[in-house]
Amino acid sequence: MSPKLLLPLILLPVCAQAAVNIQRWHTAEGTQVLLVERHENPIVDVRISFKGAGSTSNPADKSEVAEFTASMLTTGTEELDEEAFHARVNDLAASLSSDSGEEGAAVTLRSLSRADSLRPAVALLNQSLTRPRFAEPVFERLRKQSITALQQQETDPGFIAERELTRLNYGSHPYGRSAYTGADNIRKVTLNDIRAFHRSRYGKNNAVVAVVGDLNRRQTEALVKQALNGLPARSTAAENVPAVPEHRSEQRRIPFAGEQAQVMLGMPLIKRHDPDYYALVAGNYVLGGGGFDSRLMQELRDKHGYTYGASSGLSPASQAGPFTIGFSTQKNNTEPALQAARRVLTAFIEEGPTEAELKQAKANITGSFPLRFDTNAKLLGYLSLIGFHNLPDNYLEAYPKAISALTAEQIKSAWQRRVNPENINIVVVGADGGAQKAKP
Repeated sequence: MSPKLLLPLILLPVCAQAAVNIQRWHTAEGTQVLLVERHENPIVDVRISFKGAGSTSNPADKSEVAEFTASMLTTGTEELDEEAFHARVNDLAASLSSDSGEEGAAVTLRSLSRADSLRPAVALLNQSLTRPRFAEPVFERLRKQSITALQQQETDPGFIAERELTRLNYGSHPYGRSAYTGADNIRKVTLNDIRAFHRSRYGKNNAVVAVVGDLNRRQTEALVKQALNGLPARSTAAENVPAVPEHRSEQRRIPFAGEQAQVMLGMPLIKRHDPDYYALVAGNYVLGGGGFDSRLMQELRDKHGYTYGASSGLSPASQAGPFTIGFSTQKNNTEPALQAARRVLTAFIEEGPTEAELKQAKANITGSFPLRFDTNAKLLGYLSLIGFHNLPDNYLEAYPKAISALTAEQIKSAWQRRVNPENINIVVVGADGGAQKAKP
C-alpha cells in the first residue's frame, strides 16, 4: 500500500442546500465517468473501481485472490520495485492506494492539480493498473500477514459470530464466500492465480472512474484516457451477482471462553435499488440504528441492563445484503436478552414506528446526511458508489427528500412485507455448541 498522504487534509464543506452537480458520461470503451468540479483548492481526487473484481469472484477453493490482486497493484510496477514506487509517489506529494470489497476493487489517487504533478501521478496510476509488478517477496509477505490476521480474528467472539451469521445467511452464495476463508485456502493461492485474476477482471468496460476536484470535463477526459491506456478493452469475466436464494432460519451456539456471550441475529434483506430502501433505512434507525434512543437500546440496556449496547444495521448490496442485530451480554443473561431482542423486533414489525419516533429518525437522517460528503474525499466515495451501482445523478438530493416523505404506515408496511421473524438466523458465541432451528 502507498505511504501516508503528504498533502494536508483540506476540508471543503458541501452546502446542505446546494445540489451537487454531477457530470456523467461513458467513453467509447464503456467506461463510466463521474465528475464533480471543485476549484476552491488545487487538488484532484480520483477513484477507479472495477465491477466484478471483489471477493465474490474468488475461486471457491482459494481465498483472497481478489484481495491480494488489489493490494499488490500499488506495491510496485514493472518499471519500479516497491521501494522505488513509493518513493516516486512521495516525490510527487501524492497518495496512491488500492482496496477491494465484495463486489469490486479500486485504486484511489490524490494529487495536486497542476500538470507537472498530476500527469506523472496519473502515469504511476496507469502503471499500477496495467503493469503491476506482482513480486514474489511482496506476495509472500502479504500472504503471511493475511494468515496471521485471520488467526488473530478467530480469537475474537465478534468476528466468529459475524462469520457464522454470514454463513447462515448466504451459504454457498458468493456473498458468503469470504466467511469460508481459511489459512489452507490462502496458502493455495499462487502468483499465477493473481495474474490471471488481474487479466480477466480489470478492463475498460467494467471500470467506473470518479473524479472530484480542480479539473473540468475536457481535462478529466484526458486523465481517464491516460489512466486506462493499455488496459484490456473488456473484462472477460461476468460482473453480475446471482440472486440470494430463500433460506430456512437456523441457530448456531458456539462455545467460547469468557464471561460474555456475543449474540447476532440477521437475514439477507436489502438491495441498492430496493423499492423499500428508504422505508427499511428509516425503520432500522428506530429499531436499533439510532443509538441510545433506539428501541433495542431502551429495552436491552435501559430497561433490563442486559448489555452496554445493542444495535441493528443494514448493508445494501447489488443483491440482498444483510440486516443484522448484535449485542454482547453476560452469559447468564444470554437467553433472556435474546428473547427480549426478538420481542422488540416482532413488536416493531407489528406496530411500526410512532409519529414521535419517525420525526426523530427523519430529523437525524436528513440532518446528518450532508456530513457524509462534506469533504472531497467523502464525496469521492459517494460518487464512486453512485457510478458503481448505477444510482441516479440526483441521489444525494433525492435521499433526504425520500426520507422526509415517508409515513409511519409506509414503514410498517415495508417491514411487515419484508422481515419475517421466523426467517431470522441466530448465532450465539459463548454458549453450548450445537445447531437447531431458531425458536419463535
